[in-house]
Amino acid sequence: MSTSLSTPSLSTPSPGAVVPAVQGFDRIEELVPGERGVGVRNVPATLPAFDHHFPRHPILPGVLLLESMATLGKAVAGSERGWRLAGVRGVRFKHFVGPGDQVRITVEVIGRTEHSTDVRATAEVEGRVVAAARVLTLVSAEKPWEGTA
Repeated sequence: MSTSLSTPSLSTPSPGAVVPAVQGFDRIEELVPGERGVGVRNVPATLPAFDHHFPRHPILPGVLLLESMATLGKAVAGSERGWRLAGVRGVRFKHFVGPGDQVRITVEVIGRTEHSTDVRATAEVEGRVVAAARVLTLVSAEKPWEGTA
């Protein structure tokens, strides 16, 4: 008698379903390992970056938005190994993100090899695309950096 255990994928969570936490996100709406993820991040007015970027017109630095995209991409790529961001192509910042905004980030896997995963990511505020990354390349943290032993 052979039984196979499969790990259920998490898509639209049912009420009471346990959704894995992803650091930096307030809510994960969808997480299908190896395929897709959707997360929501609230942007508080108390974020230290707003003290200097820019005091009279606070704007979330694009690198923090990109970091959120990569973090969700790492969760989608899978937790069986550590991942690090190795490359970014085709990033566009279209609108400002400020205090009080709720950013909805969507990440989709578009390519995968043994040691890397490529994802496409978009960030929206109130249904309006504020940033998009055509390709974020994540590589296994176990793989040494190029040019190192």
